[in-house]
Amino acid sequence: MSKASRCGLGFVVLAVALACSWAQAKLELPAVYSDHAVIQRDMPVPVWGWADAGQTVTVTFKGQTAAGKADASGKWTATLKPLGADATPAVMTVQAGDETLTVSDLLVGEVWLCSGQSNMEWTLRRADNADAAIAASDDPLLRQIKAPHRPSTTPEDRVDASWQTATPASVPNWTAVGYFFGRDLRKQLDVPVGLINCSWGGTRIEPWTSRDGFKATPATASIYQDIVQRDPTSDAYEKIASEYAQSLEAWSRQAQAALRDNQPITPPAAFPAQLEPYASHQSPAMLFNGMLNPFVPYPIRGAIWYQGEANHGETQSYVDKTAALLAGWRAVWGEELPYYFVQIAPYQYGNSPAHRLPEFWEAQAKIEQTIPHTGMIVINDIGNPTNIHPANKQDVGKRLALRALRDTYGKTGFVAQGPRFADMQVQGDAIIVSFDQVGDGLKSRDGGPLTDFEICGKTRPWTAATAKIVGKNKVELTADGVADPVAMRFAWNKIASPNLVNSAGLPTPAFRAGTPGDYDPMLLNAPELKDYELVYELTLDGVGAEPRYAVDRAAEITGPFDRVAYYLELVKNGETQWVCVEMDPFTRDAKKLGVPTAASGARFQQKVDHVSIKSNVAPLPGGGDGLTASVEFWPNNYAGTTTLGLPGASSSAYDFDDKMDAGKPDGYGSMQVHLPGEKLTVFALNHWSSGRKADLGIGNNDASKHTDWTFTGSAAQYDAMRLRVLVRPAK
Repeated sequence: MSKASRCGLGFVVLAVALACSWAQAKLELPAVYSDHAVIQRDMPVPVWGWADAGQTVTVTFKGQTAAGKADASGKWTATLKPLGADATPAVMTVQAGDETLTVSDLLVGEVWLCSGQSNMEWTLRRADNADAAIAASDDPLLRQIKAPHRPSTTPEDRVDASWQTATPASVPNWTAVGYFFGRDLRKQLDVPVGLINCSWGGTRIEPWTSRDGFKATPATASIYQDIVQRDPTSDAYEKIASEYAQSLEAWSRQAQAALRDNQPITPPAAFPAQLEPYASHQSPAMLFNGMLNPFVPYPIRGAIWYQGEANHGETQSYVDKTAALLAGWRAVWGEELPYYFVQIAPYQYGNSPAHRLPEFWEAQAKIEQTIPHTGMIVINDIGNPTNIHPANKQDVGKRLALRALRDTYGKTGFVAQGPRFADMQVQGDAIIVSFDQVGDGLKSRDGGPLTDFEICGKTRPWTAATAKIVGKNKVELTADGVADPVAMRFAWNKIASPNLVNSAGLPTPAFRAGTPGDYDPMLLNAPELKDYELVYELTLDGVGAEPRYAVDRAAEITGPFDRVAYYLELVKNGETQWVCVEMDPFTRDAKKLGVPTAASGARFQQKVDHVSIKSNVAPLPGGGDGLTASVEFWPNNYAGTTTLGLPGASSSAYDFDDKMDAGKPDGYGSMQVHLPGEKLTVFALNHWSSGRKADLGIGNNDASKHTDWTFTGSAAQYDAMRLRVLVRPAK
């Protein structure tokens, strides 16, 4: 037999086998309709699956019979009428032709989706007091089904999962938050409860959102378009792909011509990146497709959500993405689907600014305020600033259950959430803040003074406030030195764990109110600088080989000046370090007072007199004057050997008396002011050509023998910097 004949025969055999397989399609149900399932009460119950195309499928359950017909793809749906709660195990029978499937031990009750990242996936075995909870977990009416981690570029119909009944053997690997939420619902509602656990540690919100959700939300239209143009069936994909194919055809012709002429061939155009299918589970819609879609349209009562850590650098965009998430979910599970979410806990988040997490908390609070049928659970009292996974999941689940019991099930007679800001009034030198949701009244969680309140005035910076509960629902705020308060904020720090609670012990979320005054902290700390003119202003974004000044007025300073000042602010984790140093001029050229680049020609190493220093960084003076300082300004490399012979200077380490390398005029670079008599660096900016890895500091660098910050790359640790160079016009 020839090779062609063998191949032809093989094709025929394969085709026959495939035809037989199609003709004898197995009757199948999705994993969610398997033994031990909990079916949502009081809602129509769509039952679906797969069978031979055109085949009629009959579903019988609890005295009802419903039928559906398989379409051309083999998909069928039969819908049962709503069922009342029933804790008696029942059997569902599904028939198609001579095939019969039975699903046993089915209950009817309440079903909730549990989704999010690691704090939702966090297992019961790893929660606080896990042993006691596991030992008491035996409950045949509480059940879970967990989707395996599986991303997909297209919506999946099937998932490899099965229902489990709560026992000490099964629950250790359940979602801890979901377990405690479900356990409390069981106690209060006295009906079966089923949990659908679709969670994955470290995931962002985007992969849990459906394509249709992004489409329905104008603010996420760009994400929708990105998904669409990666879809080979879309017009956008066809247009880009067609243009690329035409470019390849043109390239092929050019390449063939080049070969004929013995000329080199140029590379073809790269494959369009916008057509490449998503490869990461973090990409938009990937987890909705692979993990959530297999449960659609299984009826559920609502959803609980614990996610945000992976998106915590966002503000309004997270609100928009949540709107898209819910638009997609509610399109398949009902427009009024309840959605209760956890406001993420305080956490250090490395070197991120202290205000960044409060701004994200503020965005999460906006979800509750602007999207119907949502509720926020606050846990700033039970977090762990050094652990992104707080182990107290019992209270998280309990608080989620409280909101569901009140807002979804209409239960009353208890407080379901913590205090919420209602109003702010200024009364003299005090701010009066009013709250809703106080129950029988506000109180301190630990019995101590209220913490984490701040106020600011028209001309005064944020200052820690003394907070006093007034009456049932008000707090009075005052602060020394703030006689004209205009704004307040609460828990405005990423590791804040405030103690204001209501009568139920539920905490108050971070918030702010009022409009801070428009003032310059420099003039508060050094009011004498009001007589100076600004020459340069430099921020972190402008630090580079050729500094990009936010303000450059050097060319405008043409008259004489009798004093020079440097004011430096460094912000780290919400705290501001500052130093102000005034001195007699060491140059009469204003253009040489800034960062001493090779282009500026600024090179100075000398003592300066009549120096005044103010700073909040110890041990720098808090108001010393009449001092003698030294400056080391140059763009060159430098060595630790001494030049001025200042007493106490090291001949090997970098400190307040180093030696400029005249042979390298455009090198590492030093912009330093010192108090040599006290062996102190006042401030230093070195190696500015490295941008965010420059050396930057106020006071001595005590972590190294190089006290002038050389080789530290310390600029990376600061959230913000502002260096201002000023001169006082001579009279």
